[in-house]
Amino acid sequence: MNSTPASEFLLLRLSESPAMRIPLFLLFLVIYLITVFGNLMILSIIMHNPMLHYPMYNLLWSFSLMDLSFSSNTVPGMLKAILFQNNRISFSSCMTQVFFFHAFGNGENLLLSAMAYDRYVAICHPLRYPVLMGGRTCLTLCSGCCIGASLHALLHEVMTSFLHFHRPAYLHHYFCDIPPLLEISTSDTSINQLLIYTEGSFVALIPTLLVLISYMRIGLCILQIHSYTGRQRAFSTCASHLTVFLLFSASAVSMYFNPSSVSSLYRGRAVTLMYTAITPMFNPYIYCLRNSDVKAALQKVFAKKELW
Repeated sequence: MNSTPASEFLLLRLSESPAMRIPLFLLFLVIYLITVFGNLMILSIIMHNPMLHYPMYNLLWSFSLMDLSFSSNTVPGMLKAILFQNNRISFSSCMTQVFFFHAFGNGENLLLSAMAYDRYVAICHPLRYPVLMGGRTCLTLCSGCCIGASLHALLHEVMTSFLHFHRPAYLHHYFCDIPPLLEISTSDTSINQLLIYTEGSFVALIPTLLVLISYMRIGLCILQIHSYTGRQRAFSTCASHLTVFLLFSASAVSMYFNPSSVSSLYRGRAVTLMYTAITPMFNPYIYCLRNSDVKAALQKVFAKKELW
């Protein structure tokens, strides 16, 4: 076997059993369709409802678009591999998938911190909200999240593309990602590992820290509200965002910062499926069920359809 830049990779199959092929395909197809429907529903509601054209929902619109793109980067390829038993992916397609996986994934993480800041301003500084979270500020936050995530993804994708692999290159994962690529590389991956634990940790943990600080400040503000109804209303505006943040962060941390043992590799693959398929499916429905404005907009849509 030669150690050269690989022309293609052989991905891990979800199951080697022919009997499981159709059930697995249908399961992940349903999950993906639910994800697409939920996110397109939020995108459409926010876009066509003037009452939702303010910063909180502009950020939610961006998050739903990122969520849909994140899932679409991996799940369709998994469906193709299950249905046609074709688990080959070219080197260029693999690197493209690595880039978009990290661009969309870290973009979501950064947007969650921007949304936490939006909730902090709305609850703790309501009178200054139009000034602190104006249209230009919201656009700057969204653009900054996209640019920052793209630069992070480009750095890791370029560093990974220089690695060499044995031929044939068997990737012990369901799609192309950096940790499984480093495991099978014949090159020195010390710089790549260092980047993951320094720059990667910085990009992942700083937004998490900002979210925690925002919610600590929000919690203190809520405690100062004397009315039970006021406290409940303030908390309800944060509940959906906080739920999505906890779900997203728990799966992301479990996937990238776990011990490198055989058991953790199997656990990591299971967590990966949750991170790439299950979590994006839940996100739009969490916002729909927990957000009164979104629910009201949905009710108007269904009411119009019934009248029609």
